[in-house]
Amino acid sequence: MKPLGIYIHIPFCKSRCAYCDFHSNKTTSQKQMANYTKTVCKHIIEGGLRDSEYEVDTLYFGGGTPSWCGAKNLMRIARCVYKSFKVLNDCETTLEANPDTVDLKLLKKLHKVGFNRISFGMQSSNPMELTDLGRTHTFEQVKAAVAMARKAKFDNISVDLMYGIPSQTAQTWKKTLDDAISLEVEHISCYALKVEEGTKLFDRKDEYTFPDDDAVADFYLYAVERLEDAGYKQYEISNFARPGYICKHNYKYWNLGEYWGIGPSAYSFLNRMRFSYLPHTDRYMQAVEAGDAIIQNSEKAEGVERAGEYLMLMLRTTEGVSGEILEKKYLVCFDTIEACLKKYAAKGYARFSNGNWSLTPRGFLISNTIISDLLIALEKSEHITQANYSRMKG
Repeated sequence: MKPLGIYIHIPFCKSRCAYCDFHSNKTTSQKQMANYTKTVCKHIIEGGLRDSEYEVDTLYFGGGTPSWCGAKNLMRIARCVYKSFKVLNDCETTLEANPDTVDLKLLKKLHKVGFNRISFGMQSSNPMELTDLGRTHTFEQVKAAVAMARKAKFDNISVDLMYGIPSQTAQTWKKTLDDAISLEVEHISCYALKVEEGTKLFDRKDEYTFPDDDAVADFYLYAVERLEDAGYKQYEISNFARPGYICKHNYKYWNLGEYWGIGPSAYSFLNRMRFSYLPHTDRYMQAVEAGDAIIQNSEKAEGVERAGEYLMLMLRTTEGVSGEILEKKYLVCFDTIEACLKKYAAKGYARFSNGNWSLTPRGFLISNTIISDLLIALEKSEHITQANYSRMKG
């Protein structure tokens, strides 16, 4: 059996955050969410993977705000997955949630049906920063939500934090990190704020004072050090976990594992094909119900392109890339790429350890530049055949 991750997109929110550019809709309509749930279940059942060679080892509900959809709808979708697939007993099943959209009753129901991991959007513990981001909760509500999740027997809890927020200082960032650590959760993510066109924050960006690039870099490096001291090991650019608690589902994305995304704008990678669905909730629902085409874009990933994806994605992780894998699996000579990595290692941006090349925290800060250079090196690299590889190693 081949492992498969399933992502369920829930495109509904209680309110839309000022920085959000994900596909989501502000709604209070229970009927709309129930109809969407029905459509998603139809898509799952008719998706063509029911009797496949896959077994599901991760299930992730993202959004939007999945917790806003309610226990009844979430349980229905989860049960549909369990009935339609071979799902491992220890399947990592994650729910994204806002702290002010959960209660003990909901969490107990979800845990009982199989959810075993929850990720709360905390972002900051500073009231002014939360207001600027358009968040509708307080840090006290974060603490209450984590306590309720523990009472509901969740033993794998994550919180998301954000840096580079308008008016954020080194002191407020340190306080946010300390407050997050005090929650004693198993996983913490730290994301740099990106002001995307089309968001409320972008429209009002001239009204704010943002930390400059040097300050943002200092915030990031401080987080790496502070979280390491608190027992959270960095395993990806933005993610830190206590031993045994990395997010297995997200790691599939970086490790080129297979996953099926369900819902409007959701992306998938199956049988070397990358594809995405219609990025509009109503159009997606209408197409699924009518049996019409729902794929927006698709492409086959193979050859040098696959090698490039391996470099781009695995260099996001602290595991890094292996020259042996590039040569054996992707049939690309590693010499030119390794020479480029050695150049960055001399500047403190990369390192070689346990047979793999990875970026340092300072390297992560300029990862786009490094990866761009590595892709140029990849284009210049000699391609080898399987027979030649066997002779080289023989």
